[in-house]
Amino acid sequence: MKISIFGLGYVGAVTAACLAKQGHQVIGVDISRDKIEQLSAGKSPIVEDKIAEIIADTVSSGKLKATMDAKAALNETEVSMICVGTPSKDNGDVDLTYVLRVTEKIGQLLKNKSEFHTLIYRSTIPPGTTEEKIIPVLEEASGKKVYIDFDVCFNPEFLREGASVDDFFNPPFTIVGVQSEGAAEVVRRVFSFLQAPFETTTIHTAEMVKYVCNTWHALKVCFGNEIGTLARRLGIDGYEVMRLFLMDTKQNVSGMYLKPGFAYGGSCLPKDVRGLLYQAKSVDYNAPLLSAIPGSNERQLEEGYKIVTSFKKKKIGFLGLAFKGGTDDLRESPLVLLAERLVGKGYELLIYDRNVNIARIFGSNKAYIEKEIPHIEKLFASSVEEVIYGSDVIIIGNHDSEYSAALKSVKDREIVDFVRIGDHTTQLGDNYHGICW
Repeated sequence: MKISIFGLGYVGAVTAACLAKQGHQVIGVDISRDKIEQLSAGKSPIVEDKIAEIIADTVSSGKLKATMDAKAALNETEVSMICVGTPSKDNGDVDLTYVLRVTEKIGQLLKNKSEFHTLIYRSTIPPGTTEEKIIPVLEEASGKKVYIDFDVCFNPEFLREGASVDDFFNPPFTIVGVQSEGAAEVVRRVFSFLQAPFETTTIHTAEMVKYVCNTWHALKVCFGNEIGTLARRLGIDGYEVMRLFLMDTKQNVSGMYLKPGFAYGGSCLPKDVRGLLYQAKSVDYNAPLLSAIPGSNERQLEEGYKIVTSFKKKKIGFLGLAFKGGTDDLRESPLVLLAERLVGKGYELLIYDRNVNIARIFGSNKAYIEKEIPHIEKLFASSVEEVIYGSDVIIIGNHDSEYSAALKSVKDREIVDFVRIGDHTTQLGDNYHGICW
């Protein structure tokens, strides 16, 4: 394909060179004369492993060219990728100056181009930017309509400096946020040489994924550093601790626990987080990330409370009370804490959890629930149906196929789902509310 790359910084230079290496006819565009002259001479404008050789080869073969003439580049290609920088402002907001500037220029050039053109944005931009800012600028500058006269989509990149070429050719996935299937097919053709899964989603989602990935990487760095520092102060080899930690690819380094939902609870997580934080305090170590965990968990409990009480209805039904489906453990269950708060605020509760038999609860489990919600047995219902028909707002607290089947026909009650109980969310009407979706 014939592709123009706008912006020959880190992402643009790597993208241009690697696409040219795969046989695409690529034209790099930049306002920097130095970058254009370097690339035209077969030299890399960035320092990066393997990229100098690729640029030298692709320029020599004629597959990669560079120009300051945006009009010529756009007219000679069918696809344009926008890879300009999006630095931070002093207040932390994203500076979209360069993106919007090149977008306006491209829009002006599209005005006089008769052939259909596809724009693929790769610059990191906040969710909503493409549809709320970029597309309006393109339409106004070109006098044309998106998805009719030209296509726009968002294709985030996941390149690490120092390993960008390997990352480009071996990505975990290719994500494209689209409104039209035509744009998705163009991106699919551009990256047809990759073996990675190809995922299409909404533009907003694709924009968000890039920020989530990088924030997760930053979070992991800070987590490793805080654990290492705390371990050292306790006289333990933090590197060895994390080496063993990373061996667990079932729970520790996996997708487990990373699905959005309600707060954590149970007999282990709350007390062990508190215990580790006490150890940090004992060696006078302020671990800001670790210290934020309980507060973040409490904030999710507050979020659930706000959603449930937002309907101004007093009869609340709980489907599930244990902290996890398939267990009767009520200790520090966030659902128990929510129920306690609602009772204290005068709400009428009905609770059903087929794994919880109040008469058979004993030991620390019994002591905990009697302390948090005295006379809880009076709140228990004998069936899902009793909860549904005796409540105005129904909380899905844990996974159970019994709940999913019963709720499909409910239309006149508000349903608040804390666990994303199934793929039925689109089948339910406006009365369905997910806590994180």
